Amino acid sequence: MSERPILHEYAASANCYKIRLTAALLDQPLDRREYDIMKGETRTPAFLEQVNANGRIPVLQIGDRFLPESNAACFWLAEGTRLVPDDRFDRADMLRWMFFEQYNHEPNVATVRFWMRWVGEENFTDLQRALVPVKQEAGKAALALMDEHLALHQWFAGQSLSIADIALYAYTHVAEDSGLFSLADYPAVQAWIAKVESTPGFAPFET
Repeated sequence: MSERPILHEYAASANCYKIRLTAALLDQPLDRREYDIMKGETRTPAFLEQVNANGRIPVLQIGDRFLPESNAACFWLAEGTRLVPDDRFDRADMLRWMFFEQYNHEPNVATVRFWMRWVGEENFTDLQRALVPVKQEAGKAALALMDEHLALHQWFAGQSLSIADIALYAYTHVAEDSGLFSLADYPAVQAWIAKVESTPGFAPFET
């Protein structure tokens, strides 16, 4: 790549970590700009006008263009590399698992992690308190589906690690942070986590 992309991020977010991990596995340097989401730094007029009108990170900046959404940024980095399968069906299957991550996994596993670690139960709204058991059950269902797949396949799409694995690894490997999930219940997921972490170029999560 001729560009040196800029990652607008909050380092403790696993959505931002997805992009850093993708770049690390491809030996792609990134410049990084940190924002404190707890202080509202992604809601300032300057950020909303210049970086992302949706007021969220991560955002990958390529030249003077800005690409929000973690999985889109991972795809931009990985297209044409070993992290995207050559086979047409496998590429579509990769996208299927990335959509699953954003629709079934992240809204449950990641959300309760954020609530428990950064909001704190003592600060929960009535709605959050009511939603915790709902999200816990949905998160367990997502992890169980992953475990069933990984009991029969080494990776989520194709025959090697892809950005589908990266997308799902990011919040799965820290799922226990919320205190609501036990990865010991999902042995195939645990074995897959170990494989991801043994991949050459792997970069650990900054917490």
